[in-house]
Amino acid sequence: MKVFYNLSEVKKDNNTVLTLGTFDGIHLGHKKIIDRLIEKASQNNGRSLLITFDPHPRNVISDSKIKLLNTLSEKLEILNSFGVENVLVINFTKEFSQNSSEDFFKNYIIDKIGIREIIIGYDHHFGKGRGGDENTLKELGLEFNFNVSRVEAVNIGNITVSSTKVRNALNNGDVKLANLLLGRYYSFAGIVIKGDGRGKELGFPTANIKLEDETKLLPAIGIYVVELIVENNKYYGLMSIGKRPTFYNDGQLTTEVYVFDFEENIYDKNVKVNMIERIRGEEKFSSADELIIQMNKDKNVGLEILTKLTN
Repeated sequence: MKVFYNLSEVKKDNNTVLTLGTFDGIHLGHKKIIDRLIEKASQNNGRSLLITFDPHPRNVISDSKIKLLNTLSEKLEILNSFGVENVLVINFTKEFSQNSSEDFFKNYIIDKIGIREIIIGYDHHFGKGRGGDENTLKELGLEFNFNVSRVEAVNIGNITVSSTKVRNALNNGDVKLANLLLGRYYSFAGIVIKGDGRGKELGFPTANIKLEDETKLLPAIGIYVVELIVENNKYYGLMSIGKRPTFYNDGQLTTEVYVFDFEENIYDKNVKVNMIERIRGEEKFSSADELIIQMNKDKNVGLEILTKLTN
């Protein structure tokens, strides 16, 4: 997969099938669009190109910032696994946000990139104030001779898949639902750092993880069953996202993983955490002994979940 960070790097090719969007999360709805993109480009023996934006537009133009479902590196890794041929990453600035939908399309797509067909989702909007939509594109298509192909929503039960639905599920701790909407495990990357050794004292040594990117969205505080990937090896365990209220009145938010049957030293190693299922929320216990009892219960629940998962 070729990744371009500057419009000048992209050669003009009028036999280009493209799509554009933030693609936050790259959920099953996005995958349907991407699959159509690749299919159409193959049918036309043309170039496929996905245009995305970084940083997230909302974090540039809005005062209410959001955490990311995907960092840029994660997004590119997923797009590559889907078979996307070319990706253009546009640096989203306040200045760029002032482009009207028509100006953006003419100045970027028509004049510089070239287009045969554009693939869009059912609710696609673009340009200043999200003023451009499917009708805008159809009018431009008639003027500049390109096709507009609309991809309908993906529904799972009574839920229409969207980045907002994924984000809401994670904020509620429902990683099973988030995974269902994504079509894969929700994950984050980080590096293992030294903690205060509290877990080891309790008989549950943990790997404290510092997020690779602090803009990444973590699920709600609680205890989760997870898959930990270290140097391409998979391990399973429990992750705590929380402030450890049993020991601290105003603790810092930490992410730490207790790995089942694991004694290796992984300090300073890069790891990836795949979220599987939430067991419970965070609780404050009256003593360390009470916490140990609960942690043993959590371990048994986690092992039951994993047994069902692998059978």
